Amino acid sequence: MNAVPATDPSDISTSTPTSTVPLSLPRQSAARPGLRTASWTLGVMALLVGAGAGLGSVAFRWLITTFTHLLSGHADYADAGHAANGHVPWLGPYFVLLAPVVGGLLYGPLVDRFAKEARGHGVPEVMLAVAKRGGRINPQVSVVKALASALCIGSGGSVGREGPIVQIGSALGSTAGRLARVSEHRMRLLVACGAAGGIAATFNAPLAGVFFAMELILRDFAVEAFAAVVLSSVTAGVIGRAAFGNTPFLVLPPFHVDHVAQFPLFALLGGLAGAAGVGFTRILYLVEDACDWAWRGPEWLRPAVGGLLLGVLLLALPEMYGVGYPVLEKAVHGGYLPAFLLLLLIGKVFATSLTIGIGGSGGVFAPSLFIGAMLGAAYGNAAHQLLPGTAGTTGAYALVGMGAVFAGASRAPITATVILFELTGEYTIILPLMLAVVLATVTSRLLSRDTIYTLKLRRRGIDITAPAPQFGGKHVSAVMENPPDPLPAATELTDAVERLHMPGNGVLPVVSASGRFLGTIDACQVTQALADGADDDLEPPPTAGQIAVLTAHVTADMPLSAAVAVLASTPGTPVPVLDPGDHHLVG
Repeated sequence: MNAVPATDPSDISTSTPTSTVPLSLPRQSAARPGLRTASWTLGVMALLVGAGAGLGSVAFRWLITTFTHLLSGHADYADAGHAANGHVPWLGPYFVLLAPVVGGLLYGPLVDRFAKEARGHGVPEVMLAVAKRGGRINPQVSVVKALASALCIGSGGSVGREGPIVQIGSALGSTAGRLARVSEHRMRLLVACGAAGGIAATFNAPLAGVFFAMELILRDFAVEAFAAVVLSSVTAGVIGRAAFGNTPFLVLPPFHVDHVAQFPLFALLGGLAGAAGVGFTRILYLVEDACDWAWRGPEWLRPAVGGLLLGVLLLALPEMYGVGYPVLEKAVHGGYLPAFLLLLLIGKVFATSLTIGIGGSGGVFAPSLFIGAMLGAAYGNAAHQLLPGTAGTTGAYALVGMGAVFAGASRAPITATVILFELTGEYTIILPLMLAVVLATVTSRLLSRDTIYTLKLRRRGIDITAPAPQFGGKHVSAVMENPPDPLPAATELTDAVERLHMPGNGVLPVVSASGRFLGTIDACQVTQALADGADDDLEPPPTAGQIAVLTAHVTADMPLSAAVAVLASTPGTPVPVLDPGDHHLVG
């Protein structure tokens, strides 16, 4: 199967997607009505994915708590001031200089070795998988992301837990779809189900989980998708409430609007919050670019070395340690002076940006809420000073600011409105919240083309809003060519040379004794191996199996739209086609 031009050459997967439909079935079998395509099976799978995401969120939050206690000596160091770590009291508050370094030494090699896509804030990778890769996500991402993000947050990384749990739940959904051999359309739905379940269980916000998945991941509100996502979110929410109790993840006082004259103040806050969301996005990627420019060492060591800088920031402002929900709650309750609120706002922007820039793993949703709370509380203080009889309580502005900044950064106004409503249960705050969120979204759209999620992809040359190339639903099996006769792994290289010199045999596949595909060899590899063997007479000459390289490959049931990314990464080189069931070469 020869390479074809790709519409989006930058959309290159770091790993070959695993296919799911047995080759022995007819080509139309993926779309044939049957057990895997029955409507009720999607509901069952949505329930199972929701249960998996719920259990995954319980495990993930336990990991965060465990690592935070191990590395800081506190359940949540953000509200501990400059307290010492009980495990190393002789270091005093200076242990925060070392905690990010220790964490980086643990999760840096883990991410670099097993799942590079686990680095960063996670949601863009899920959006890309749904939009361009048929919902395929590497199964190991769920485990690596959970460990890496928990270590990052527990060691002081100033990031949130929603991005990791979205990626964890989505990877579980993708794995379930692969095992059940569902169609590409349903694979995407199951990925969204996993994302919704993760959000619902982690934040005890099932409605927010549904709208997060529909608005940001699927970008579609079809009835079938909505029903499946709701089932998953409810299932995960039940598990989350059984584990964490029926309480919101933030405890906020009740708020209400006392005077109609407050609405212009909320409108102005919405505009400021939209600009703050765009500013946070720009600074995040500027700091990441600066870190990329400055770092010249191996990627696995980058989080540990960069952790020294993060430790200095945490020593100066310990409120930046971890997610920071206790600090956010205190700000909403009016526990800080306006000047310190602005310091916390600036500190969070740079602490989160630095954590992501040095290779940390965590989300940007919680930092957006934190920044919004600080902005809203400072704004509410100023409004109360100027209009003491009209402005109302400061906490209401902090609450509205939380939703508005997130809307400005993500341009997900429905999700922003719903999650803040679920946090408080106060319907009286819904009107000013909706007003501020909409104005923040409009302001963000005027100031920036991209959101905090899509900008990461566009910087890699990927536009998920662009229409995918149309191949009429064809699969790889419809266009693949017959492969050359493979070389057994035990073939001597001198025999391989004769085969490689035959016309059309520039690259030959190598298979094991059982027929399993091991990789390919070419004339350059064989020549180099023979030259190395001539220099060392004591070593026996290698065989074809010992020098075979496992190159990029596709599977026979993969849609051509998904195979384009693999083809683009190997221009001019034949791409092996494998049987999805037993990984034998078929084309």
